[in-house]
Formats: sequence, C-alpha cells, structure tokens
Amino acid sequence: MSMSDTLATTRRQIRTQPGSRWLWLTLPALLFFCAFWLLPFARLLQMGMQEDRSTQHSGYWTVLSQPHYLVSLLNTVLLSLAVTLVTLMIAAIVGCFLARQRFAGRGILLALLTFPLAFPGVVVGFLVVMLAGRQGLLAQISLHLVHERWTLAYSLAGLFIGYLYFSLPRAIVTLVAASEKLDRSLEEAARSLGASQWRITWDVIVPGLQPALLSTGALCFATSMGAFGTAFTLGTDLAVLPLTIYGEFTNYANFATAAALSVVMGGFAWLALMLARRLAQAKGAQ
Repeated sequence: MSMSDTLATTRRQIRTQPGSRWLWLTLPALLFFCAFWLLPFARLLQMGMQEDRSTQHSGYWTVLSQPHYLVSLLNTVLLSLAVTLVTLMIAAIVGCFLARQRFAGRGILLALLTFPLAFPGVVVGFLVVMLAGRQGLLAQISLHLVHERWTLAYSLAGLFIGYLYFSLPRAIVTLVAASEKLDRSLEEAARSLGASQWRITWDVIVPGLQPALLSTGALCFATSMGAFGTAFTLGTDLAVLPLTIYGEFTNYANFATAAALSVVMGGFAWLALMLARRLAQAKGAQ
C-alpha cells in the first residue's frame, strides 16, 4: 500500500470515529488538569490528614477544634462578604451610569477607574499604607485637626479598603458591559405604567443585571478569600486565612494544618462559585 493510500485510510477512520478525534483534542487539557490541579490537590487533601505537630491530631480536626483557626476563618469569610457586597453596590451604580451617559472624558474616566487592574496586591497594600498608614494622608489630616494620628491600614478596616480597591476595577468592567446590554424599552414601559425609579431599578434593572452580579460577586468573594499580597503588605498579625496559612507553613513548618486550612479556604471559594452558577442557571430557566 502506498503512502497516499495509508493517509486516505487514516482520514476515513478518523471521520468514522469522531469520539476518538475529540479525545485526542482534549488530551493536552486533561494532562494539564491532572498535572497542575488534580494531583497537587489530592496531595493537599492527603497532607491535611496527617498529624499536626502541636496537637497530634489530623490537620482537619485541629482546624475545627482550635479557636484561633476558626476566628481566622470567620474573619476571612465576613471580610470577603463585606467586600463583595460593597463592591457590587458601587460597581453596579458606576456601571449603569457609564453605560447610559455619554460625555466628554468618559473614556478617560473609565480608563482611570480600571487602571488599578495593572496593580498587584503588594502595590495595593502600599497605596493603603500611603492613605491610612502612620505617615499617610489620613494620619496627617487627623494630626492637624485633632492632634492625634488616625491609622486604619494595619487592621481589618485597612484590609477591607485594600480588597475593595483591588476588586472594584474588575467589577466595573463587567457591569459596564452588562449594563450596555440591558433592554431600555422595558424601563420605558415600566415608567409609562407609572412605576417609580426605585421600582424600575428593583424590578427591571437588577433582574437584568443578576447574571453579571452573581458571577462578579462569586469571583470577588473567591479572590478576597485567597488574596495574600495585600494582606502581607499591611501586616502579618492580621487574623485572616492567607496569613494564617503562611505562618503555619513558613514559621512553624506545620504542613498538615497549612494544608487543611488551604482545603477549607478553597472549599468556601468553590461553594461560592457553584452557588452563583446554580442561581444563574435557575434564573436562565425561568
């Protein structure tokens, strides 16, 4: 059989077996998934079952039984929820405004609002220090007015500001695009029927933005749960999970507890993403 006949036979076999073709196309993605996510995460799960160096119990039991780990988890979840809610409120208002208004300098304003996308978490933390640190703008103003330095940077309030600054540009980009796709005729119809602006916002605009709000909120929550650079810049004494994991891993070589905390943190982020997806699917099925 000649080479051309062999190639023709191979092509016919591929056409008659479309499943095998898709298998070969997805094989690189499957290998990447196994090598860089599945195997490391399986190792992380297994490591969390090992004994903690201080309690002699498994890492998971240690996380559930030690109050300071639970406090760190609670602080992280509440902080992430607060950042997510405030981010969505601000970004939804800004997004609707920029999507509906056309004025000179709109493009520059949008570029300035999204410029922090280029900043890593360490730079965001440094900016918070410059704003609300011991030598920051807030401290200088309060020293001039009340002869006392007010500082927020090295607390959960400062971390909230940093996470908010980090999350807002990403949310604004998404919600501006979603607001531009809203059907304005629905708002005009509701207004012609005598609906107030509040009812229009709540019954027309918010449901129209719901898929974007859900996806943006889930990503914002997951990002805030695991953000490390900003928290590390503002101080290693803050009781949040990324810094707790860092301390257990680097200061105490307590790999079992660090792995267990990592799994718990990842589980909360995964639940948020899955919940947003289910809600979006339920909204689309209506």
